[in-house]
Amino acid sequence: MSKAFNPVLSGLPTTIFETMSRLAREHEAVNLGQGFPDDPGAPDIRAKAAEAVISGSNQYPPMMGIPELRQAAAAHYKRHQGLELDPDSEIMVTSGATEAIAGALFALIAPGDEVVLFEPMYDAYLPLVLRAGGVPKFVKLKPPHWRFSADDLAQAFSPRTKLVLFNNPLNPAGTVCPPEDLTMLAHFCMAHDAIAVCDEVWEHVVFDGVRHQPLIAFPGMRERTVKISSAGKIFSLTGWKVGMVMAAPNLMRVLAKAHQFLTFTTPPNLQVAVAYGLGREDAFFDAMRRDFQEARDYLAKGLTDLGFSVLNSRGTYFLNIDIAPLGESDDAEFCQRLVRDIGVAAIPVSAFYAEDPVKTIVRLCFAKKRATLDAALERLARLKV
Repeated sequence: MSKAFNPVLSGLPTTIFETMSRLAREHEAVNLGQGFPDDPGAPDIRAKAAEAVISGSNQYPPMMGIPELRQAAAAHYKRHQGLELDPDSEIMVTSGATEAIAGALFALIAPGDEVVLFEPMYDAYLPLVLRAGGVPKFVKLKPPHWRFSADDLAQAFSPRTKLVLFNNPLNPAGTVCPPEDLTMLAHFCMAHDAIAVCDEVWEHVVFDGVRHQPLIAFPGMRERTVKISSAGKIFSLTGWKVGMVMAAPNLMRVLAKAHQFLTFTTPPNLQVAVAYGLGREDAFFDAMRRDFQEARDYLAKGLTDLGFSVLNSRGTYFLNIDIAPLGESDDAEFCQRLVRDIGVAAIPVSAFYAEDPVKTIVRLCFAKKRATLDAALERLARLKV
């Protein structure tokens, strides 16, 4: 064909996750790159999904999501985050959080609108913003604390700012935004009449007694925030792709119009199972966090004992190492050597920047069985640190 394809999408490289996973397979490496647990997930929740396939409906569910799940989501977020949400007008079910993000950006951005992005960032953000016609304005976060200042926000916000896309807890940094920074961000959103689209998929995967604080709950943000959650992350069932969107009715009406022309609905049996899971007792979620925190601590200690400089992780499935003390200055090249010569797959954090990346941080996934972490540490011990 002689006619050009859409330049935003056709020009994209292969994702770093696919690249590193392919190399892991080729070199029979221990894969600590892509973020998924190697545990199958809670048996009772999976059983609910299986039961619903046999005994429940398998035809189109309501476009906004089955009432059972929307009501369960409202009760869940009231119990865990103190949010008062109307299940009929303020909650929508999507086929994963990425669809929810895409739908929000397509629905809310008009060509030429400026969009504030915090990097490092989930690699889907920038292509979706550009495809929607948005103009990205970046706030660069740096290790080891990955925090922003009022000056950082002042340089990114302008009278043309339409939307802020904000990930908290932050993958890949493994950080949880402190309340004073959330208050500062809320102030800038209100001062510039901007909408906050909040990717909060890691809200339950937080450690050290930290409690997630949703931006939608901050003063002045209730009517201008889109909160996005992921059942795949809440229940460690990453293949399920069930997202939940929460927003005030005036925003939700617009978000629903985008959703109806993307996936329209989500498998009803998964919705039934997620509704059940959201009602699980607090001890269920506490145990999940405890197990992941123990895995984090185990990998962090093992890496520290080997001489690596380990950055603090307060949430997500990931922790980072700083390779600068090793005399390394190119995380992508380091990760290539690591998988090829040592047999461990990791992710270079520079892949999550659009411009002027930090190039000395490497991300490792600790949401693995102890045997997997031991195998990775045994191989990493061969690396001269």
